[in-house]
Amino acid sequence: MKRALTIAGSDSGGGAGIQADLKTFMAFGVHGMSAITALTAQNTVGVQGIFEVSPEFVRKQIESVMTDIGADAAKTGMLSNAEIVRTVAEAIRAFRIPNLVVDPVMVAKSGDSLLAEDARQSIRDELLPLATVITPNVFEAEALLDRRIEDLDAMRNAARELKKFGCRWVVIKGGSLEIESNAVDVVCGGEELFLLTSPRMESRNTQGTGCTFAAAIAAGLAKGIAPPVAIKRAKDYITEAIRSGPPIGSGHGPANHLTGVQSKW
Repeated sequence: MKRALTIAGSDSGGGAGIQADLKTFMAFGVHGMSAITALTAQNTVGVQGIFEVSPEFVRKQIESVMTDIGADAAKTGMLSNAEIVRTVAEAIRAFRIPNLVVDPVMVAKSGDSLLAEDARQSIRDELLPLATVITPNVFEAEALLDRRIEDLDAMRNAARELKKFGCRWVVIKGGSLEIESNAVDVVCGGEELFLLTSPRMESRNTQGTGCTFAAAIAAGLAKGIAPPVAIKRAKDYITEAIRSGPPIGSGHGPANHLTGVQSKW
């Protein structure tokens, strides 16, 4: 069985963070492991509290996994502050963790901040160059590039510019932009650039969709699937997961991480 490691925050509501990642890994038939960067008191309505894990203990969790089990891929999510970002980047280099997917989580679906301002530069300088795939949404791409992205042409230009930070593939998720009633993502891998389009759905089951999408890509990479194919399969998975999301909570509910998985009961 292939192995995938998530380095991210914990969501007590179960819809995002490591909980969403581990569910996704299991749905793709990959053994999931975790290094927790922060604990959040969180539900479908918002984030009520954050407790950051020390960088030293984040490093210890990664070390425990890598010196025994190993990993065929990894993904990062909520990293909380600059020191944790630097620690994670150092550990990825030290243990030569392959197939890294970076989801530069900055804000929760509720609007609550999940990343300190000073950590953005650390993500740009230390983490993006290590990535096989990065998956910012439009707002995160704007923060990384320090400029507005208002249409599809701007998304294309932003993807090419983010590629210059050293990552192999860039996916800018455009679900927040209204583009001909579709949700359009821009995928850039060097000279290659293509669009992933799905019908826009009126759904409140959007909590943790960024985490889930990135985890699905990581699972594909762990299984040896080429990045553009893994990205396309992850897009299909998250689209159906949103469409079939369960009615849980009174705010932004979770996606259906078991979509496509047949129940044994």
